Amino acid sequence: MSYSVAGPENAAASGSRPASGSSPSAGTGYKYGGYWRVVTPDVVLRNTVTDPDGGTVNLTFEVWTTDASGKPKDKVKLTDKNPYGVEVSPYVASGKTAQVPVERGRLKPGVTYTFHTNAYDGSLYETEWSPWANFRIEPYLSFPAPQASSTIDPVAQKVIEFTRTDPGPALPTLRKDGTTFKAPTRKRTCGAPDAQGHKLCIELNPPSKTAQTPPRASAPAGLDVDQVDWCFAKPSGKNYMNRTEACLKNIGGGTLIFTDTDPDKPALGTATFSIEQRLKTYPKKADSGSDLAEFDQQVKLVPTHIDPALKGVRMRWNAGTVCTNCATTNIRWADSTDTPIGDAYWKVATDGIYGDRWGTIQTRWSGTGKETIDLGWSITATVDAGGNPATADFGSSGIHAVRELAPRCDDIPTGIKPGCVLPYFSPTYTVDTNLYPAAGAYYWLMQQKMPYHDGSVRWDSLLSYLGPDTTVKNPKTGQPWTKNDSRGVVCPDNWAKHPADASLGTLSCDEYAMATTHESGGFPARNQVTSGDQCAQLFADTMGDGSNFGLWADTRTATNGPSGKEPCGRASIPDRQNSGAFHDFPAPTWRMLDGDTFFVSNPGFEHCTSVHTTCAWRKVG
Repeated sequence: MSYSVAGPENAAASGSRPASGSSPSAGTGYKYGGYWRVVTPDVVLRNTVTDPDGGTVNLTFEVWTTDASGKPKDKVKLTDKNPYGVEVSPYVASGKTAQVPVERGRLKPGVTYTFHTNAYDGSLYETEWSPWANFRIEPYLSFPAPQASSTIDPVAQKVIEFTRTDPGPALPTLRKDGTTFKAPTRKRTCGAPDAQGHKLCIELNPPSKTAQTPPRASAPAGLDVDQVDWCFAKPSGKNYMNRTEACLKNIGGGTLIFTDTDPDKPALGTATFSIEQRLKTYPKKADSGSDLAEFDQQVKLVPTHIDPALKGVRMRWNAGTVCTNCATTNIRWADSTDTPIGDAYWKVATDGIYGDRWGTIQTRWSGTGKETIDLGWSITATVDAGGNPATADFGSSGIHAVRELAPRCDDIPTGIKPGCVLPYFSPTYTVDTNLYPAAGAYYWLMQQKMPYHDGSVRWDSLLSYLGPDTTVKNPKTGQPWTKNDSRGVVCPDNWAKHPADASLGTLSCDEYAMATTHESGGFPARNQVTSGDQCAQLFADTMGDGSNFGLWADTRTATNGPSGKEPCGRASIPDRQNSGAFHDFPAPTWRMLDGDTFFVSNPGFEHCTSVHTTCAWRKVG
């Protein structure tokens, strides 16, 4: 009996020694940054093996911790089955891969290990070990148990800036970055000359970029008249909106020019005005007080100068509505204290101080189903000094393909009175990752790994809601497609949840994108699959330290884990987190109908930058 590198061997044995492969690997996972990233808690070590004599061969696997430089430091005991603490594979044919599973708990997540192998053909060992291969056990994301409470509001929304697609002929059409897409085609319009040859013109100019109104910390006194209470604090020069309100601060200034017939003579007088508009929709009865759906429009006119030669100025706001089931009130004019005033008229003041005028109209919709309502606006000006009226066109609610300012009124959602919203605005549903960290980790990972990144704010990739008014039919039943139809494909009742530690509680099947979207793997659209087995497979489980958890690859169907090409996800996560994560979706005030778009935010993981390293949850609030 003699000894070789890995153990004793028969000194009388003859033949050629077997050899380990030169590329040992650890899995399930992939190689990243010089080490094997194992994305399951159950480690499998592998290497190929050859025997020149053509016999069967096994491999001995030895694992070590590493020092700061990545070199072997301390040997790890993998098993109690032999005195050496090494794992030995079953015999395999020459040229095949030998592998051993490592008993869970022997290795810790987040620690860099290294291993090598030695071959044995039943008589002879190879005389050298294979090259070293480093590996780490790393879940895709890590998170603690749910927090006891949270301040996250899943349906809270942020006001966004937006650009108008039809601001009228006098104003530029802008791109999202503020650069000009289309220059104004007619900045000035004029009325016909009067009998004396005097002519009144009106010219619109966007707000100066160097003279924007700074935001104010609190509302000035007397602005109860403002239909959109947050608008006052927004800088001029841009437009803002949310799902129910819009604030137009990019109309700019209007200049009235009163001229003689001789174009070479100076103007007889001018007047300048600051112009803003508001749009407010009421998504439910509690907001408007009416059983009918309602939206309001408002204009704000602020004179900044009126030449005495004009004697007085009157403005008429023209608000057009294209609607088959609407009734619109007359314009109600008021000052900044909301005191009613007959109209928007200013007599020349000796001190040059003029008050604001706020014009408001209400529109109520009495239709059935749904209707998107196009709007258009202009201002017609007259002066007491003469001339005929001049009109400035403010444009419309948007070109037909966009309609960013077109309210939509409906009576479709059950349990709520008719209402209106601005469907151009795509709301963001915020998963409460304090209360549902496993669910949030799973959704964030799928948003990063899915080919279209569905629902991700970072990737600007929207989800589309499967609404009660969908026209898609289930061919088997002839009925409108429902979330249960989609869920039945991805998460059928007979699907077995991946086992996990008892501390996670009852488990359930969670799919992404959700069954309530057109992007669900079960919905007959871009991401459709015939079975949930075609989705990325994941599960939540402990990290082995008793307090932290991780999101891992489920290798029961796809033995190599998710590829990143799957159009959907299927995960085994705690049932309370699965059912709780979207319990507030959709918010009634959003009035979501079929095809309406939205984002999903996972704030406890939005700081994560890569799917190739374990990102740890952060508490929000």
